[in-house]
Amino acid sequence: MGASWWEFIAGELRQARIRAGLSQEELARRINYSASHVSGVETGQRPPKADYLAALDEALGTGGMFGRLLRRASLDEDALPWLRAWIDNERDARLLRWYEPAYVPGILQTEAYARMTLAGSLLTVEEIEQRVSSRLGRQAILTREPACHVVAVLDVMVLRRPMKGHPELMGQQLAHLAKTAELPHVQILVVPEDAGLYPALQGGFILATLSDGSVVAHLDHQVRAQVVTQADDIANLHQRWEASVEKPCPAGSHST
Repeated sequence: MGASWWEFIAGELRQARIRAGLSQEELARRINYSASHVSGVETGQRPPKADYLAALDEALGTGGMFGRLLRRASLDEDALPWLRAWIDNERDARLLRWYEPAYVPGILQTEAYARMTLAGSLLTVEEIEQRVSSRLGRQAILTREPACHVVAVLDVMVLRRPMKGHPELMGQQLAHLAKTAELPHVQILVVPEDAGLYPALQGGFILATLSDGSVVAHLDHQVRAQVVTQADDIANLHQRWEASVEKPCPAGSHST
């Protein structure tokens, strides 16, 4: 965890304890940890763990705040450098228009599906778990307030492509998509097979409308992704988006 995040969390932990009128020893007894553990966390000598912060949230009545801080810190730490700038845009977005020709969009993936998309890569097990954690953490955009409207357009082959050796995982993913599509601010559309060839098939992209009304885009490539802000490029992607949504149908209204 980065030093700035750790210093911030440690300071907030200390202030919450003081506001509750508790000494380190009193807090330790209340949460069934040693006083040295409490001191170590507050002074930065011991990293915070999820179960410890959950106990603190309950004991101090902080409504899960410290658990959320840990997840946010982990999200920033685990994200690849070129992804961090886009994550900031996602957090600020009021509308996400996401087109995918190959995979279920990351914010709509189950944990098992996310892990399978990374299997067979050159990543280590630890790196895969970090990326899965980061991807799942980004899904908080679906339940935040104010809500971000999400429109996802998927080529039909995204839903038809089997997961060799694990057919049940795709069934779970499809069920998850159907459940997520019930959210009032989420719309999932599918480009049918009879749409033939269309420009967006060249690659997935995301158009994000931010709180100030500006639009930025995200492009995925084989090696890394990039954030796009140039007006001409945004206009080009907007045309591709419009072409991709000419004939889509709601997810679930087609045969897979």
